[in-house]
Amino acid sequence: MLLTASAHGVYPIAPTPFTDDGAIDTASIDRLTDFYAGCGCTGITILGQLGEAPKLDHAEAVSIATQVIRRVPRLPVIVGASAPGFAAMRALTREVMDAGAAGVMIAPPNTLRTDDQIVGYYRQAAEAIGADVPFVLQDYPLTFSVQMTPAVIRRIVTDLPSCVMLKHEDWPGLEKISTLRAFERDGSMRHIAILCGNGGLFLDYEMERGADGANTGYCFPDMLVDVVRLSAAGQREQAHDLFDAHLPLLRYEQQPGAGLAVRKYVLMKRGLLTSATQRKPAAPMSATARAEVDHLLARLARHDARARLG
Repeated sequence: MLLTASAHGVYPIAPTPFTDDGAIDTASIDRLTDFYAGCGCTGITILGQLGEAPKLDHAEAVSIATQVIRRVPRLPVIVGASAPGFAAMRALTREVMDAGAAGVMIAPPNTLRTDDQIVGYYRQAAEAIGADVPFVLQDYPLTFSVQMTPAVIRRIVTDLPSCVMLKHEDWPGLEKISTLRAFERDGSMRHIAILCGNGGLFLDYEMERGADGANTGYCFPDMLVDVVRLSAAGQREQAHDLFDAHLPLLRYEQQPGAGLAVRKYVLMKRGLLTSATQRKPAAPMSATARAEVDHLLARLARHDARARLG
């Protein structure tokens, strides 16, 4: 089941569950994977930034990917393969694709500055992993400090047929989506899937600009599924009403350096993770922060029963 440009819906970025002592929690991986499949997600992305991929060794990364792929054979699984060098990227890609992954996601290194450097890097990356491996272009300038203009994205898509999806995380980025879809309409760029990140913070209007769905790690991926479904069905106000109810928690979760802790805490309260532990180095949530998240959940529960977590 290879990833194609027709991908759509919600591909949650899965966190990597750990036990309290930092070991991989395989039981929670199964529980979380089953939840994603059961709530309407159309795919899963693992070993991304949210998945604490840099804190895993190669064998652990392959083991996690294999477990998720085998657990949900009917869903496409994208594996984050970003690495400082192409040898590590190639090795991980080959093993996860052999295990049944649908494709890989590649982020740019923060050393890239010019348009030609960006395009050249992705040419070399595609060559390293193999032209037969579909890949997701991750555009996240707030974290990677690499600015990809729509014209650069068009060059990459035109030059590399194996680029089938854009993980859109520019901020602000609504005009970028409109420009890319305009390229498709005028025939200057082939169609690719556009799934959006940034915790889902702008998903309501990103869908209206032409995005195909969400590719992010918000702790209520089932809400993202509903917003994408309502938007696609033309139920604009219902989509915005649901999205607006979650916006305070979305905003809180978006704090730099704190988002993963919040997400894991809520996923633990939802019964999907046994522990909210992050592998070290990590900054744990304070008691005050936990109380604030509990308050946000209580307020959200007035509008969405899924937030009634006891």
